[in-house]
Amino acid sequence: MSLIAVVDYGMGNLRSVSKALEHVASSDQKVIVTSDPADIAAADHVVFPGQGAARDCMLELKQRGLIEPVLKAAREKPFFGICMGMQVLLSHSKENNGVDCMGLYKGEVRFFGTAFAENKIDQKSELLKIPHMGWNQVHQTQSHPMWDGVEQDRRFYFVHSYYVAPEDKSIAAGVTDFGINFVSAIARDNVFATQFHPEKSAADGLQLLENFTRWNGKIN
Repeated sequence: MSLIAVVDYGMGNLRSVSKALEHVASSDQKVIVTSDPADIAAADHVVFPGQGAARDCMLELKQRGLIEPVLKAAREKPFFGICMGMQVLLSHSKENNGVDCMGLYKGEVRFFGTAFAENKIDQKSELLKIPHMGWNQVHQTQSHPMWDGVEQDRRFYFVHSYYVAPEDKSIAAGVTDFGINFVSAIARDNVFATQFHPEKSAADGLQLLENFTRWNGKIN
């Protein structure tokens, strides 16, 4: 029996994520929600969801002894980060007056309001209300097994006020326009991560999750 572990660190829409995975998983796959490092180490696939603030996320991960187990999984096996689970993979977040994150990738997490001000974008526009909440298009910027069956520029569900700005632009797997063109998906080796919530994104979100359950962690 193949094991898909959903990391539980006290933050994230765990029930929705696990139920969506159970819906698309094959009969020989088992989905568990766990905060046990041993379960994460034993899993064949790891999903790292999250929501809320970066400071709280990092605090919970540290207190539960999950930072190193999660990083080890991200280096070794098919790994899917969702929302805050993508943001904290970077070095640093501007949220909460600055938070050091997990540092798997160099880069920072920035506030839309700052970007709007720097680019002279009207924050009061109803279309650009922060947080960025609702459905928006994702333009795929690299070919990847996780995009199989998902057409270009499909719409996914977002809820966030901060966005990732990786130093290495080549890890961008998808971009979205919200006043600025921001990275909404990243991919490198066995890691794929999205700012949007696939578990809330109807058929295309389920397709993405199903692709993950089938993915061997290789791009080619």
